[in-house]
Amino acid sequence: MRYRVALVGTGNMGSLHARVLSRHDRVDLVRVVEPRAAAGRACAERYGTAWTPELGSLSDVDAVVLASATETHHELALEILGQGKPLLVEKPVANSLAATEEVIALSVARGVPLMCGFVERFNPAVLTARALATRPVHLMARRHGPYAPRVRTGVAWDLLVHDVDIAIQFFGAEPERITSGTGYFHPESADGAEDAVEAVLSFPAGLATVSASRVGQRKVRSLVISELDRLIELDLLRRDVTLYRHVSHDAVTPDGLGYRQQAVIEIPELVSAAEPLAAQLDHFLALLDGRVDVDAERASIRPAHRVVATVLEQASAPDSRLLHSGQQ
Repeated sequence: MRYRVALVGTGNMGSLHARVLSRHDRVDLVRVVEPRAAAGRACAERYGTAWTPELGSLSDVDAVVLASATETHHELALEILGQGKPLLVEKPVANSLAATEEVIALSVARGVPLMCGFVERFNPAVLTARALATRPVHLMARRHGPYAPRVRTGVAWDLLVHDVDIAIQFFGAEPERITSGTGYFHPESADGAEDAVEAVLSFPAGLATVSASRVGQRKVRSLVISELDRLIELDLLRRDVTLYRHVSHDAVTPDGLGYRQQAVIEIPELVSAAEPLAAQLDHFLALLDGRVDVDAERASIRPAHRVVATVLEQASAPDSRLLHSGQQ
């Protein structure tokens, strides 16, 4: 079955979704919705579809991909689901847990499929590591990059939510305890929007440390998973996986100066070569087909949103903020 899909938002992520939607052999990108006329028309012309400045009636579509700015997600998602249309919404579903729960509740009440764009779930490196990992005990994730003025929310909702979701996927449960710290540094950031966040998530079977920052000078997307007998290292940008097994370590010279280590290094074959965004769309179509459980998909949205909400609650507690040097 082919699906008629509308895309809402033609910014950074929206443009990527437009490309993937327009190329899929089971999708007709029937229109793009974008309040900025120049951007909307340009995207529509590029992919041979129609442009409208507002959502309006969705009687012409079977499903919607929502990739507008995070602060608009809540209202638009409610309108889309209210019209009974299945929805793939870019992460986060909304920039508060209460708003996210409202969207999920409407999806349940209307019996309409809802999926959140946790695209890293479909990263070939992550899929490969999940197939390899058996008993992770420690996970370290780092998602850093340069400042992006277009993003008005803080890095917890924008970046950290991805790695929180990955950690939950690997440990198969929500964390029992969360500790975190936030930093507010950039003069152009919106009031209350954190520029850096560090969180430690304690799971029944292990520990995860996740870090997000938009005051870095290069883009980093790294993930390290430790098991008792090996380490699995991922570069999510290059989509590669390396395994390390420790053999021995000793001093380089008899006087103890220097250090020598021996390790076995393995480069596993990736389980998939698909572009993550395209694989995510395939999953959404499977959800529409009924080949993916709708309730389970909805349930998988909540845990990461709950954790990020807790991190931000801790940040709003008295004396919790890291002040820029020189502030009193």
